[in-house]
Order: sequence, then structure tokens, then C-alpha cells
Amino acid sequence: MDTRPVNPLDKLTEARAPAHVIGVVGGAVAGSEAAALCAKRGAIAVVFEQGARPYGKIEDGLPRWHVKLREQEYARIDENLTTDGVIFVPKTRVGESVALTSLLGDLGMSAVLLASGAWRDRPLPIEGAERFVDKGLVYQNPFVYWFNHYVEPGYDGPRYEVHDGTIVVGGGLASIDVVKIVNLELYRRALAARGIEIDIVDLEQRGIPKVLEAHGLSVDALGVRGVTLYYRRSKEDMPLASMDDPTPEQQAKLRVARGKVMDRVMRKYLVRLVECAAPVEVIAEGDRLAGLRFERTEVIDGRVRRVAGSTFEVRAPMVISSIGSVPAPMTGVPMRGELYQFADWHTGAVEGLPGTYGLGNVLTGKGNIKDSRKNAVDVADQVLSRYLGVGEAVSERPAALVPPVVRDAVDEAMRRGPVAPQAQRRLGEAVRALWQQAGYTGDYAAWIAAAR
Repeated sequence: MDTRPVNPLDKLTEARAPAHVIGVVGGAVAGSEAAALCAKRGAIAVVFEQGARPYGKIEDGLPRWHVKLREQEYARIDENLTTDGVIFVPKTRVGESVALTSLLGDLGMSAVLLASGAWRDRPLPIEGAERFVDKGLVYQNPFVYWFNHYVEPGYDGPRYEVHDGTIVVGGGLASIDVVKIVNLELYRRALAARGIEIDIVDLEQRGIPKVLEAHGLSVDALGVRGVTLYYRRSKEDMPLASMDDPTPEQQAKLRVARGKVMDRVMRKYLVRLVECAAPVEVIAEGDRLAGLRFERTEVIDGRVRRVAGSTFEVRAPMVISSIGSVPAPMTGVPMRGELYQFADWHTGAVEGLPGTYGLGNVLTGKGNIKDSRKNAVDVADQVLSRYLGVGEAVSERPAALVPPVVRDAVDEAMRRGPVAPQAQRRLGEAVRALWQQAGYTGDYAAWIAAAR
């Protein structure tokens, strides 16, 4: 009996029959779900992951206090990427290490699914703001990355000093994470100055008021001003809970749920919120950003309108922009504004690239991991407990659901023709060369264990 471990690349290099071969760019939430679904439908999925690890924003965009959620999501991704028929290719950036056009051309794949996520911060829409990046202006993605990794030995990424009185411009789930990071860092530092060392994850889980109370301290005694979030709509309009095509009754429940989420965030983490305020101009002092000018807004028929003559100034030592993430440009993929140019937003078909489909955050332009749920109350509970840490604990991960945006893209990919055995074997050798460049042998478990 042959006891050699099965090499996933054998699916290609030893091919004897035609098969669909689907390239998947990105191995995190959407990419791994798409790859596993392709494999379960009889295709071979080749997953090109730009990093050593496939966890994407679960690892670098989800704050480090989400210990249980992160491990659950890691396990789901690992399960997907070790599905029979899935071939993982780490440290390979499509558009650089391998051309996108070659996947469908020279390498002869049936189709390509783009699931590389939304990693680029949407620019703060104020003239001249970009010249202040890292000079008083910080963007969400590098800030959260710093928070997640700065405690690690040998960390050499971006470094930030969190300032009291910081302001954050945003309003979605990611901006809630950002304001929590700021205040958790400020209060941890204030407690340390009094000789009270507390783990920031413990501080997040218990909440700032309870920790202060346990040490006989008040907010006034510590003298922390804290962070303020500025949002252009009301808290009931925040995209913190959502659902597809809600009825008027469901929409009313959603508004209540959103307000409930934000109220609990403010209570548990001492965050301040200024509603209906949009940034319109920078306040500069020399080469640094010293604050922003805002204009009051009103929402009429669902549209935000600025109120003339309502401008006010907010000076701050640090401004964090958290207004969303968009896909990074990829060589060979046409752009329309900040997003990839799609010919069909339902299937994710990319304009001018037959056989190429976008899915997940690449298609939606969203940078969070949360998919919409059917029930508004369920959404609020999931947001509160899993993502914001302000609800009842959830002991188990809910049953995995393949999001429609993933399923639709896979459906389209599987409608294309299969790849002949000889072409599969040629593709297998090309993948083997990419493995060698990355130092990968095909043993996924060993690779992940060594990369931790």
C-alpha cells in the first residue's frame, strides 16, 4: 500500500480526463469559500494568495481582541483550502508574480475569480488632505494593522502614537473598531501611569467603566478626553446592521438596532459621537494637519445635504479616516473610479475580460467580513456580540453559508469549458514553479504552522 501523503498538485500533474480548472485570486473569506465550492462541484481550484498566510482581513483588519472569532474564521478558511481539489499557492501576487491574462491565456484556465479583497483606504474627500498622511492624518487600514502587530517581537511596520482628543471620520463597522482602539489605548496608558497594568483584550471585554470601577477610579480622575467619531448621517443610519430589500417595518427595526449598537459602544468604551457632520476642509499648521472643518448635514429622502452656513472647526492632534476600503488596482483589471469595472454586477463579470469574475469585497467595495443576515434582530445580535464585543457571548460559529455573491460567480465560472488533460499537466508544472519560488511544498498544515 502506498502510504505517501497525497500532494494536491497531483490533481493537475497526473490529469487523465478533462476538468474545469478555476483560478482564485485571494484565499481569505470569499476566496476560500469560492475555492471549496468549485472543488465540491468537481472542479480544480488553484488559489493564488499574495501573503504567506491566507487570512486577509481576519488577521490584519480585525482587531486583536477578537481571539475566538479569529480562530473560528481561521479554521473555516483552513478547512476550505484543504478541501480535496483545492491547490494553495502562497506568496504569489497575480499581476506581478503571474499575469492575470496568462491565467486564461498561456495557462489555459477555465475561469478566474477575483477575491483579493478591499485593502486600499478610500481617500478622505477633502482637497489637499493627502499631503498630511502620517502628518496628523492616519488611515484605518495601516492603523489597525499597527494595533494588531506592534506588540510582536521584531515588528517593523508602521508606528503610531495614539493622541488624546483624536477624531475619527467614519460610521461603519470598521470605524467602530478604530474608535475602540483609540480609547482602549488611551485608558490602558492612563491606568499604567497609575501603576495599574491591564491587558488590552481584557479591557475590551470588560469595558472601560467596569475596569475603572474595579480599581476605584472615575473617568474624571483619569482626565482622558477620549475619541470622537464624526458621521455624516444619524446613528440610526449607520451601516452597522443591514438586510436585503427590507420592508418598511423591517427598516424601522433596523434603525432601532443600529442606534442600539452605537449607544452600547458609547457606554462601554466611552466614545463620543457627533452626528450629521461632514468634513469639508483641512486645518493646517505648517506641514501638519491640525484638525478639520465640518459642515452640518441633513438627510432628506435618503440623501445627505449640507446645511449652508453651518461650518464649524474641530482641532485635533490626530485625525483617522475610516470611510471605507476599496480594492487595490491589479495590473490587467480595468477600473471604474475606485472599483473594478464590471460588465455585470450580479455575476461579477469583469468588463473586457471574458471568464473573469469578481466576488466578495472586490465586488462590493466593502472592507469588513460580515455578510448580511435575513433578520434585522439577528444582524444586530451578530454585530453586537461578534464584531463589537458589546452583546451576549456567542459560543459557536454559526453554520457556514455560501454568500450569493460567491455562489453566482462560481456558477458562471463552471459554465465555461473544461481544460484538456495535457493543458492541466502543463498548468501543474507552472504551479510547481510558483511553489518553488515561494518555498512551498504542498503541505498546507505544515506551512501554516511554520508561518504562525
